[in-house]
Amino acid sequence: MKKIRLLLGFLVLLSFSSCVDIEEHYDFKADGSCNVVYTFDMGKAVSVLMNLMSDSVRATPQFSIKKDTSLNFYSALPDSTQLKMNLDDINMAKSSTLDVKMDLQKSVMKVSINHFSKNTADLQYYLQHISKISMSSKQLNSVTKGSGSSKGFDGQELVAGQDYYSYDITPHRFYRIIDKVKFNAFLKKTQSTLAMAKAMLIDMPYKVVLNFAKPVKKVSNPKAIVSADRKRVTLITNMDAVIKDPSVMNLKIDF
Repeated sequence: MKKIRLLLGFLVLLSFSSCVDIEEHYDFKADGSCNVVYTFDMGKAVSVLMNLMSDSVRATPQFSIKKDTSLNFYSALPDSTQLKMNLDDINMAKSSTLDVKMDLQKSVMKVSINHFSKNTADLQYYLQHISKISMSSKQLNSVTKGSGSSKGFDGQELVAGQDYYSYDITPHRFYRIIDKVKFNAFLKKTQSTLAMAKAMLIDMPYKVVLNFAKPVKKVSNPKAIVSADRKRVTLITNMDAVIKDPSVMNLKIDF
């Protein structure tokens, strides 16, 4: 059992330290609203870890649980977190949903946070504050009840909208600049996990997709791909590239 918990602990550590496929998806509407989806796909990390386990460990009940769950983000928060939230944070959480798909035997472990922003001010607030709401193991346990996947791992955080960006969002622009001081602090905190993932050949791709209701006028990042109708901007990179040059994640889009 101790071996199982150690392996599960490593899985959770990977999942909450950016050793995952991360995709940010923005859909901007003509009325100024925007739907945002953060998706964290831990499938590759799970696959690597499952290959390291013996058949007897993989056959345990903890690895047989299947989940396909969607619930309100606010309702998923423990009472201790809800009591610390201000009204704006409460409204933000209530406007979001948490989706979990899990089937470890098939190397499926995906978590998504969906949020609807009614205007650009709401969107900017969401992007600047969602990462500050802790997604502790108690929350995950309520979603994956019975799996045992979060036992003994308090304090882990789901990194949604990492707290190393500054935003400037209006009805006609979407600017996001990485704060190198905060990013370096993030690297220092997760350096052992990132090194372990690299040693295990676990890639850490990062994809940002932004759909607009009208053609964009200007995009600052030369690595960003603009669609033929100029209504979609896609940026694809990975954590290794970001570590070498954090500015690769900077986006200034005028539309």
